[in-house]
This record gives sequence, structure tokens and C-alpha cells, in this order.
Amino acid sequence: MTIDDVLVIGGGPAGLMAAHELVHTSDKKVRLLEADPVYFGGISRTQNYKGFHFDIGGHRFFSKSKEIEAIWKKILPNDLMTRPRLSRIYYNRKFFSYPLRAFEALFNLGIWESTLCMISHVKWRLFPVRQPKSFADWVSNAFGYRLFSIFFKTYTEKVWGMSTDELSADWAAQRIKGLSLTRAIMASVMKSLGQKSSIKTLTETFTYPRLGPGMMWHAAADQIRAKGGVIETDRRAIRFVRDDKQGVWAVTARDGQGQEHVYYAREVISTAPMRDVIQAIQPAMETAKAASKLRYRDFVTVALLMNKPAPFKDNWIYIHDPSVLVGRIQNFAAWSPDMVPSKQEGCLGLEYFCFEGDTFWTTEDKKLVALAKEELGKLGLVDVSKVFDGCVVRQPKAYPVYDDAYHDTVAAIKKELGERYPSFQLAGRNGLHKYDNQDHAMMTALLVARNVIAGKHLYDPWSVNEDAEYHEECAEAKAPEGAQP
Repeated sequence: MTIDDVLVIGGGPAGLMAAHELVHTSDKKVRLLEADPVYFGGISRTQNYKGFHFDIGGHRFFSKSKEIEAIWKKILPNDLMTRPRLSRIYYNRKFFSYPLRAFEALFNLGIWESTLCMISHVKWRLFPVRQPKSFADWVSNAFGYRLFSIFFKTYTEKVWGMSTDELSADWAAQRIKGLSLTRAIMASVMKSLGQKSSIKTLTETFTYPRLGPGMMWHAAADQIRAKGGVIETDRRAIRFVRDDKQGVWAVTARDGQGQEHVYYAREVISTAPMRDVIQAIQPAMETAKAASKLRYRDFVTVALLMNKPAPFKDNWIYIHDPSVLVGRIQNFAAWSPDMVPSKQEGCLGLEYFCFEGDTFWTTEDKKLVALAKEELGKLGLVDVSKVFDGCVVRQPKAYPVYDDAYHDTVAAIKKELGERYPSFQLAGRNGLHKYDNQDHAMMTALLVARNVIAGKHLYDPWSVNEDAEYHEECAEAKAPEGAQP
């Protein structure tokens, strides 16, 4: 029986980072299992269809952690590009900067609507919800209910498939941290007067691999193997059995043909979805029943290939139009010109949020491509006659759901796992059931790997900070929390 020192579950940013750290800074015998037979990167992977490259979602390589940025450069030293950052909201046939620029937003809305928005804002500032529990409460406190209903409600409910009254305020506080209409107005005024605002500005550029984030993760996998780490693909972990007498975990993984394979390891680092993992541990955890109620939001990307470049330079556009189902549109040539075969071509990724197994998820690919093309035409963003082909990719468990029960459930799991199975650690977005960005996912994995190397839990991956992916601040800001013991 071969016993590894560490078995890593998942070949996304967190899993690869954990394995990469272990093989480069210790003599641990490391094995990594990835469920996908082809791609590394998880939701941060890059797929290829007829020479067109596209992400499953867009992933900017930007971090407030100098250490994480240095790791990216070390893994992929020759293929990182500096790209311009532009993301906007498309509402009522007009573009709005995101995050909102107060004067621009009010001007585009018109005098009457702007007046009503300002009245609403003042009202909510004077009479806020004192203890906001829902997303609707939190954002209304910051912007007023009327602006919330225009710029947040429609898109958010598309993403989560649930009312903003059901979505926890934790998600708003995490993803829209530090923003309010008052702060936005003050920043706009000070900028117009040529003065610097105390509010840190958004970075105007970001780093991006030439052929998408998949380049980074496949390069990381190559480096792990070069240092003696073992990586096996097409291996989905389905059962974790602890033998306390031997101090070993027996982990069963199933391949695409249904055959099961058993691996043995002294420690496990899992980045797989918390709900599935906690239920698969034996002897069973007391929190397994609660874990079964953790929820995830899934999405479908419809990549439309065009024989003409997109007429806008946005990396992505948020679609705040209730008349269409699409929630966000990626413009992959704006991420990197090399994502498309030539400058005369384009590729747009229309993102639809759904639940795995629902009607949208199970719709056949041809119908989804036709729907995406129809909605693109309805929005009037491009000439759809230039679309000549399409490709559909389904991504399960894209986003951990922050409902009103998730916080207590995750806290209970964290406590029991730490006390009962200290040799089984979690990391990453789905592993921790935390809506983090890839740099934060990597940081959690670094900390867990360092715990393994130290032989004790010096670092707390749960404390790693989370900022909005579309609210990046300048790089002089401090590194994510949790980087110190």
C-alpha cells in the first residue's frame, strides 16, 4: 500500500497552489486528484473551440498580496500581459461605469429619475435599516432603494436565482465593500477639482496570461510534476475514510468510466465543494446533515464566434435588463488579442445563471446558442449576422450561495472539522464555501500548505480577506488578512 504524505483534492487555483507550495518548500510526497480529464483551473480554466479561447467567467490577475503576484510571475514568467480594465453596466440602452460614477449615473438617468434617486438616497441615509440582514437592506442603506432597484436588484437576482431579500447581507458587504453613493459623489467632486480623494482609486490595468488563465494553471501543474509531485486527472473524490489507528486517510475516487481507485495519505487538503466533502467523510461528521443544505449557483457560458471584432472594448458588461436572461457578456479579445485567431474576429461569452438540472441547464446546446444570438440582437450590442458558430459550457457549483443559514452551518463545520479531523483541511472558494477571488483562494491554500509543513495549525485560512473582483484597489494596499500567524 502506497501512502502519500499529502493528498490534494482539486486542480483549481487553490489545489494547485497547495501542491505547488508543498513540492517546492518541503520534501513531502504529494499527490493531486483532479476530476476534469483535460483542463486545470476549475472555474478559472480556459477552454478552446476551433482556435477561439474563452474563460469560464473572466479572471483578472490582480492582488493586493505582493507574494501572490510574485508567484504568478514565477509560474508564468514569459506570457503575462498588462491589459486595460473596463467593465460597465448596460441599462436602458445606455452604458454606466461600474462601480458607479455618481454624476455619470445621475446624468444618464435623466433629471426626473435622478431627483427621485437622490430623494431615495437621503431618505435611506436618514432612516437606514439598523441591522441589515439581507442584500436588499445593505445596498439600499448604501445607495438608496431606487438606485438599488435599478443597478443591483435585477442583476443580483439573475445571478442567484433568489430574491435579494433572501440573500445574506454578508455577500453585499464582501463584494461591494466601502462603496456608497455619498462616497462616490465625493470622489467625483474631488476628481473634477483636480484633488486626490481619500478613497483609493481602481486599478486601470491588470495582469492576464496571453492565452487565458488556463495557461497559468497548466504551467503550475507542469512545475508540480517536475518537482516530483504526482497529478492524476479524471479522478473525482467520492469518499474519505479515516483510520485513526494507522493515522491514514483512505480516499476513493471515481473516473469517467465509473471505475473506483483508492488512495492513502496521512493528510488531506480538499478544495472540492464543502457540501459534498463533509457528507463523504467517514466516520460521519455530526454536521453532515447541515452540510447537505449548503447551496450552490451554477451557470452556462454560451461562446459566440464572430467574423468581426466586438464594437466595444469592455472586458465584460453587466446586463441589467429584465427582458433578457443573459446576466453578463464577456469580450474575450479585450482580455487578450490572442484569445481569438485574428484581429478580424471576435468571441463573446454570454453567461446565464441557473441551477444544475433545471430547465435551462438541460436545454440542448443548439437551442442555447440560438437563444444567446437572439438576446444579443435584442440588446443591440453587435450585428448578430456576424455570428457564425457557438459553443456551450456548463459550470456546476460556480458560486457558493450566501443564504440566511449558510454562516452558522459553515461555522459549525469549521469547528467540528478542526477538533475531530485536524489532518483534513479545506481551502479555496468551494472548499471553504466562501465567495472569494482566485488570489484569495490561492492565499488560503498557501496557509493550509504551510500548516501541513509546520505540523500544526499556525495559520487560519478562514480569515483571508475578500474584496470585490470588480473593485480592485491600488497595489500599495496591504496583503490579504491571514498571511500572518
